[in-house]
Amino acid sequence: MSEKLADALYGVGWSTVKKLPEPVATALGRRIADVAWKRRGKGVLRLESNYARVAPDASARRLAELSRAGMRSYMRYWMESFRLPAWSDQRIRGGFAPEGLHHLTDGLASDRGVVLALPHMANWDLAGAWVTTKLGVPFTTVVERLKPESLYDRFVAYREGLGMEVLPHTGGSAFGTLARRLREGGLVCLVADRDLSASGVEVKFFGEAAKMPAGPAILAARTGALLLPVTLWYDASPVMRGRVHPPIEVPTTGTRAEQAVAMTQELADVFAAGIAEHPQDWHMLQRLWLADLEPRPGGAADADDSSGTEKR
Repeated sequence: MSEKLADALYGVGWSTVKKLPEPVATALGRRIADVAWKRRGKGVLRLESNYARVAPDASARRLAELSRAGMRSYMRYWMESFRLPAWSDQRIRGGFAPEGLHHLTDGLASDRGVVLALPHMANWDLAGAWVTTKLGVPFTTVVERLKPESLYDRFVAYREGLGMEVLPHTGGSAFGTLARRLREGGLVCLVADRDLSASGVEVKFFGEAAKMPAGPAILAARTGALLLPVTLWYDASPVMRGRVHPPIEVPTTGTRAEQAVAMTQELADVFAAGIAEHPQDWHMLQRLWLADLEPRPGGAADADDSSGTEKR
């Protein structure tokens, strides 16, 4: 029943919110965020706990302010995402202003292929739509297979409508397809600050152990593609900001596994620096650090809060 309800609510969001005038949608998102923040549910408490890692010297009052700003940023993401299918090409082109874009355009011009790796900051769907619309560059991405299947289908259709090739996270064939796209000189975009599998590598993230996916590093090392970290954030304007960081190089020594660990750690360090600058725009409402994960029978770890099913 809860899965069907979630599917219905997302359907209402995409069918209704996109019809609202932008100021109305903005105000609605802020109102929903404030109500959720005041209720202090599991997602809000987890967000605040995660911010405590990012800002260890922050007072309780400051953490509360951060979590309120974080919920407003998170709901801005959703309001934008519900409205993106109705945005004109001109609105999309003007909706994102990245720094360091030459790292991406030079990489694509070299025909090496490029892997863009992002944390859960601001609105990566908008950044993706900007790439396909402003730059005219198609790309391939991977999404978590959601339940019910109809909800997963909604997200696939939504992102394909923005010009993305979408592969399911499960099924085993995604890696091979991504590698082929890169060897053809294409672009792959992956959200990479939270491991959704059992194959993630351990990194130090804000001084504590966490696991992050090794996929971006392995793809770059095996195909010769550039690995470019990207961080995103909002300011007071309607335009999202971002930065394409310099490439993470493949180490010249070590085994493939050791190279992947080193590259993933460097990626985590870039993410941490970007998140520390704009913590309220990091939408991590789930458990991330190993110390927070609950062991399941058999020794596996539970990476999800009951309130934090990831739809991104």
